[in-house]
Formats: sequence, structure tokens, C-alpha cells
Amino acid sequence: MTHHPFTLLEPASSPAPLIVDSPHSGRVYPDDFDFECSFDALRQTEDSYVDELVASAAQAGATVITAQFARSYIDVNRAEDDIDPAVLASPWPAPLQPTDRTLQGLGLVRRLCKSGVPVYRGPLPIAEIRKRIDEYYRPYHLALEQAVVRCAAQFGECYLIDCHSMPGQSSERSAARRPDFVLGDRLGESSDPSFTGRVCTLLREMGYTVALNDPYKGVEIVRRYGQPAKARHALQLEINRRLYLNEKTLEKSAGFARLQADLALFFRTLAGELARQLPMAAE
Repeated sequence: MTHHPFTLLEPASSPAPLIVDSPHSGRVYPDDFDFECSFDALRQTEDSYVDELVASAAQAGATVITAQFARSYIDVNRAEDDIDPAVLASPWPAPLQPTDRTLQGLGLVRRLCKSGVPVYRGPLPIAEIRKRIDEYYRPYHLALEQAVVRCAAQFGECYLIDCHSMPGQSSERSAARRPDFVLGDRLGESSDPSFTGRVCTLLREMGYTVALNDPYKGVEIVRRYGQPAKARHALQLEINRRLYLNEKTLEKSAGFARLQADLALFFRTLAGELARQLPMAAE
């Protein structure tokens, strides 16, 4: 069965020049996903429930796009040519550009789970990967691109927040706790510093700790859609899972409701500020 690749929530109130997406929170594992590892290991790769945490942005006037399919099936936050040659049963018919992370098994189509366990029994046919690109990857990016183009045409500017979750600590062997949020703007390439700074300030004013570009700078989505010179700004937002989740069982913790409410307030405040700064709002 082919599932719809994404959910699109249109603004429920006066539209703001804001788009929010969650590319890694999908919980649908397509029938043709013939994985060899345990299902529990695959689920550990999800940005669990981030789609639920950010859905309130639509009530604030944002367009919200969330993936339904699992990121371990195909990862829309990787470039289309960011493929690990080791996952292929035969050579890809075009040049590939695998990143260091992809060569570690975490590319467009994962070769390994986070624990280092192989996802598949062996390499995949090219036709299988192309099917995933055609049926899931490209439709998701088309929806996101269309939302950005519409937003920029309507308002003259567009702000995209690409939402993810991150482990509570840097590694299993390190007790160092990560901040509550990490913002990534590719070292200023994908967003004007004023937008990045305002998001940072709003979260800190709510009592959260925030880091910038460390350890996450942003990957394909903010790289592709963040064009500050064209008034298109994209910012990656990593949410610390310890705020809302039992990271071992993937069950929501007592902090889920509070974080969900805080993010609803955050999106209302940010969307309102963005709407008020529009030229048409000043006339």
C-alpha cells in the first residue's frame, strides 16, 4: 500500500509568512520496507511526536507540513544524490555526492540504525530506491517548495522553521546534557541573523536554554529553501527529547503537555510579530 507522503495543515487564522515542517516524525513504515533489524531499533531513528508538538503553528497562521513516512525509509533532509554506495546492489547511473555522515550509514537511504545495526540483509536494487524517491521524497519537497513560493509571493518574504528532535545527551558514553533547543542556520547562510536571533530570544525568554549551530548547523531542507538574499529564511530547530519523551521507551513524558503549550505560545508570538512587520501591515 502506498501512503500519502505528508500531512498539510493550512493556516487556521490570518495567514502569517511562516512555514513549519517536521520531516522526521513520520510513523508509517510502508509495506515494501523489507528491513532486517528490529522494529524497535528503527523507531529509535524517529523524531517522535514532533509533528504533534508543532501542529499548533497552524492555529497561529503558519502552514504546517509533516512527513507521514519513517525517515529510516527515506530521508528528505538529505540531498537526492547523497547516497551511500554501500547500500546499492549496483552502481548508481549518475554521480553521487555522499557526505561523511552518509558514508557512516546515515544517508538518503539508511544502511545502519543509530546503534550501528544494519537495516537490511543486503544492498538494495536501484529500482527500489528510485521508487522511494518518486513516491515519497519528491512529493514532500514539492509540497514544501510550493508552500515557500506561495508564501513569498503573498507576503514578499518567507520564514521556514524545520523542526527536529535530538537526544538528551551527546552520546551514550557522555553525561553532558545538551541544551533544550539547538538552532541551525548553516552559520548564517540560510537565515538573516535578525530572524535567528529573534527565535533564540523568544525561546530563552520562555526559560529554555538555546545553542546556535552547535552541534547541528542544518542540512538539506534549510540549505535548499533558505535564501536570505531573496527574503526566504530557513532555520533548523532541534528539540531536546528529554523535555517531553522517555528516550528508551519512546513514551511521552509528563513534560509533553507543557512543551506543547509553550510551543503553541512561541508560534503565536512569532507569527504575530512576522505579520506585524509586513509592509502591508504598516500602511
